[in-house]
Amino acid sequence: MSKDPLFIPIRIGALALEHRIVMAPLTRMRSRQPGDVPQALNATYYGQRASQGGLIIAEATDVSQQARGYPGAPGVHSAEQIAGWRLVTDAVHAKGGLIVLQIWHTGRISHSSMQPGGARPVAPSAEPAPGNHLDAHFNPVPFEEPRALTLDEIPGIVAQFRQAALNAREAGFDGVEIHSANGYLIDQFLQDGTNRRTDRYGGAIENRARLLLEIVDAIAAAWSADRIGVRLSPWGSFNGMKDSDPGALFDYVTSQLGERHPAYIHVVEPRADQNSDTNALDPDAPDAASRFKMRFGGPLIAAGGFTAETARKVIARGDADAVAFGRQFIANPDLPERIRAGASLNSYDRSTFYGGDARGYIDYPALESQGQDAA
Repeated sequence: MSKDPLFIPIRIGALALEHRIVMAPLTRMRSRQPGDVPQALNATYYGQRASQGGLIIAEATDVSQQARGYPGAPGVHSAEQIAGWRLVTDAVHAKGGLIVLQIWHTGRISHSSMQPGGARPVAPSAEPAPGNHLDAHFNPVPFEEPRALTLDEIPGIVAQFRQAALNAREAGFDGVEIHSANGYLIDQFLQDGTNRRTDRYGGAIENRARLLLEIVDAIAAAWSADRIGVRLSPWGSFNGMKDSDPGALFDYVTSQLGERHPAYIHVVEPRADQNSDTNALDPDAPDAASRFKMRFGGPLIAAGGFTAETARKVIARGDADAVAFGRQFIANPDLPERIRAGASLNSYDRSTFYGGDARGYIDYPALESQGQDAA
């Protein structure tokens, strides 16, 4: 009987994984307020989902006060936040797991009620996102027109990411993932639908990619390249994103990242609708993993509407080295064991995804409590 591709050990940068079922970064908005501080509830949640040699990518975490975009999302820029995250990393490591912290700046996907002094959110250009967002009190509000960052402010953004990585190391994380996807600040710089700049950070692809590459270089110099992951969403439209030539853009980005040898890139497939509960996939969407793994040349984590069976196939083909699962990990804290055993999965409750308390967060049952065989 051939070995299950999902349970063949692999080394990804500095991280030695015993299986290839990765917990995706999942915004849950349950940090302690005020202060956006990770707490014991979060440590229980992540500890439940840790497994021997398994990788967790912790939820997107603000690199600064200005980076805030969602009420209840955690930060990693204060001493209290660092101490809170230590509860989480200790819980994961106690079960033999590995955990990296996804660090982000939300850019225009924010609201003045969450910004220091009530200032407007910042972005590469004064281009508002379409539709509505949440304010600091979870009320739906229209997106505001952001303020374009000045040229002399951009080194400060790079410094915020660098310091966030150092703070993550202090908190006990095994690495960081730079959130360059899904329409947040770095992605806003990458794509020409949101980047209308005419300086060295706008225009040509090389200029639009400059911020991301400067952040990667700064963190590599401060910590280590083999503890850095980068998340990308080629062809993604979430948060009103678009680019005139996404293939060329992400060919360049992944090639440049490959020259820097980070631990991995984490690619969101454009075929999946994250708001769909049917897992219906767009058969006409480009296959991002196979294209960009070749250009990157290093380990690739694929995400987006995977089942255990389709994850096995993409790994067996060599198009990805591991697969990230999101909603299934929310409802199944012991997801790797369920997949190994071929056991049934708990259903998730979308109404409890964002904000709230223990309900829909740490109360999903594991196999043993349901009387199912995990062997």
